[in-house]
Amino acid sequence: MKLSYKWVKEYLDLNIPAKDLAEKIERTAVEVDSVVTPSDSLKKIVVGKVLSMENHPDSDHLHVCQVDVGEEEPLQIVCGAPNVAEDQKVIVALPGSRIGGNVKIKRSKMRGVVSNGMICGLDEIGISKDLVPKEWADGIYVFEDDAKIGDDVYSYLGLDDPVIDLDVTPNRGDMLSVMGSLHELAAIYDKPLTIEQPKVEEAGSAIENDIQAEADPTLAPVYKLRVVKGVTVKPSPAWLQVRLWTSGIRPINNIVDVTNYILLKYGQPLHAFDRGKINGNIKVRTATEGETIVTLDEEERELKDTDIVIADNDKPIAIAGVMGGLNSEIDDDTTDVAIESAIFDSIKIRKTARRLVLHSEASQRFERGINYDTVQDAVDEAAALMVELGGGTVDKGTVSASDTERELPVVNTSSSRINKVLGTNLTSDEIQAIFNRLGFDSKQSGDEFVVTIPARRWDISIPADLNEEIARIYGYDNLPATLPTGRTAVGALTARQKRERALRHSLEGLGLTQAISYSLTTAEKAKMYMTRDSFETKLSFPMTQDHAALRMNLMSGLVDDVAYNKAHKVSDVALYEFGRVFFKDDADQVRPSEVAHVAAVLTGNFTDRNWDQKAKPVDFYLVKGIVDHLISNLGILGQVTYVANSDIKEMHPGRTADILIGGKKVGFVGQVHPKIQKQFKINDTYGFELDFDLLDHLPQVESQYQSISKYPAVTRDIAVEVNDEVTNTAIEDIISKRGGAYLKSIELFDVYNGDNIADGRKSMAYSLTFNNPNDTLKDEEVNETFEKIKKHLTDELSAEIR
Repeated sequence: MKLSYKWVKEYLDLNIPAKDLAEKIERTAVEVDSVVTPSDSLKKIVVGKVLSMENHPDSDHLHVCQVDVGEEEPLQIVCGAPNVAEDQKVIVALPGSRIGGNVKIKRSKMRGVVSNGMICGLDEIGISKDLVPKEWADGIYVFEDDAKIGDDVYSYLGLDDPVIDLDVTPNRGDMLSVMGSLHELAAIYDKPLTIEQPKVEEAGSAIENDIQAEADPTLAPVYKLRVVKGVTVKPSPAWLQVRLWTSGIRPINNIVDVTNYILLKYGQPLHAFDRGKINGNIKVRTATEGETIVTLDEEERELKDTDIVIADNDKPIAIAGVMGGLNSEIDDDTTDVAIESAIFDSIKIRKTARRLVLHSEASQRFERGINYDTVQDAVDEAAALMVELGGGTVDKGTVSASDTERELPVVNTSSSRINKVLGTNLTSDEIQAIFNRLGFDSKQSGDEFVVTIPARRWDISIPADLNEEIARIYGYDNLPATLPTGRTAVGALTARQKRERALRHSLEGLGLTQAISYSLTTAEKAKMYMTRDSFETKLSFPMTQDHAALRMNLMSGLVDDVAYNKAHKVSDVALYEFGRVFFKDDADQVRPSEVAHVAAVLTGNFTDRNWDQKAKPVDFYLVKGIVDHLISNLGILGQVTYVANSDIKEMHPGRTADILIGGKKVGFVGQVHPKIQKQFKINDTYGFELDFDLLDHLPQVESQYQSISKYPAVTRDIAVEVNDEVTNTAIEDIISKRGGAYLKSIELFDVYNGDNIADGRKSMAYSLTFNNPNDTLKDEEVNETFEKIKKHLTDELSAEIR
């Protein structure tokens, strides 16, 4: 909400700098994004009058103008604007001036003719092109006759008006208007505020003879119409245009501009219909499924049966609270205007605006709330202004299709309760004075207060709300600072939090960097890399289709990150993510189950080339080693095994394995499928995903620390020739099972397939390490165990010991 300081000062006597006012608002009410006075960046720009104009001798579109700027002699200025003409009062940037974008204007020659300055358009001096009225969009701006030659232009164009940009929170919808902000400022500074009731002269026929309306109170608790006849549609006067573009709204014409002016002033969205384009009467109803309407932005919108529309006897003529229809818009031929002032179901308005991606000034206010007390005032002032600016007459009366009265909330509180919560010592009279400043009707009986909340503050309904109001107006800076008393708890991480932190430290110690992806993704990506059966969780009203479903994996987000880095010329990527995924066991489950997962992706080189080593590219075994290290660091008991899996369609069918601990599947590891790599335009990428919740519930060792044995270890190597289908896991299982208590490690150091090895066979060599932590091992003990291992390998796997 862009708040004009000059507009505020028309109602409140404030003589403080705009920046100080903004700071007070931020400390007391809502955040302030910025305070901008456009003239601060401008210099030497004045009102000038074109005395004469002739064509440039060397150009078919330039004009040589003699311009009076209030100096002894007129200035010669070359201008190319198509609408420049004699006797116009225009914006002139003098030599040495500074215009929009910090551009400096100097004396110069244009095709051989001297030009002493520049005749400017509005956008050239800093007013956004999106806010420039249509009649001045392609040329220079022309002042009305009351502009004085030689004066600075700033006051005429509102450029000397400090604009305070309020970042209004959803609960303070009342401050999306000048009137709401005025009530707030009057309370903050304890200033009297007098707002006159609008007066409208009715001179036409009874409105019921011209139009009638019908509205369901559940869709539109309040719906009112007024009719103005015989208006002339034309550009608005300068004061109204300036007020609108200062507030960030583009002027259109006098009728539409009045509705926008009222929106800014009261926070009450209005809509003006061309009465001549409405067939019969008006009805507020829900749309028919599949019904369409072309809105004012010339886009055809397909409607759902949850949308509220304004319709005549034949068709929809507006999407209620969001945008009007092109078939009833005000144009240059409009003479009779129907003005709508209403309150609509805020939830339906929000859903419609989000689904159609049509967030307008009107929908923003309908979503956050409308003041019931000013619905009639807004339409009355709009009708009076339209007559003032466009002529015509106002029909007698107002059509009220629905007029539900809102019961004002009554809140009970007490000074003792307020002081206890705030830590203050305010007297009942001081609290009563604050309620009076806020405009709350309060009745005091001893320590107790009965407070009636006005309709403009629909955010207040319970005693805690009143506590906040007292604190705001009294001043947060004035609240006493106190320290907690009694015993305080000592902060500490839970066992779960410690394991999560250990997991992050472990992965980061291995060289991976943490990534954080959105929990919302596309429906297609949500179903990739599935580790269990689940129904997807879709959002009813997603902001975009890229954020339409809750993720059921982490890998797809990390693959997106790899693609992003690859597009930015980063080929070596090692990322991990710890986060939640969302599963539903059946389609009717309302809230999905949240499960913590950890995943990682690696591509390119894991270590860079150096003078003493080659670069190490990422492969399956490197990623598998990271998984082994991670599980080991978490202290999880149970044997870790890897079983080939070709069922995950987004992973390479020959380079992917399920990860099992004690026979229980906890995740997968492998290479991303080449088709997916091609789709995302990435190089060979490897990764894993683990169910952390499942890992966290597996048995874990109490302590992972053991003293180092002071006795020497014994190492024996063994090479076995087996059939090609025999896996490393099968061999290691037998060695581990028969190796006895002193076998500490098994390391595969060679795999051979070639000369002197029969077809369909392979040789695998292992290094076995034995150690007795309490005594020196004897050769006889190791030999006995070693022979037992060889016998079982031969018997169970038909292995040949080499």
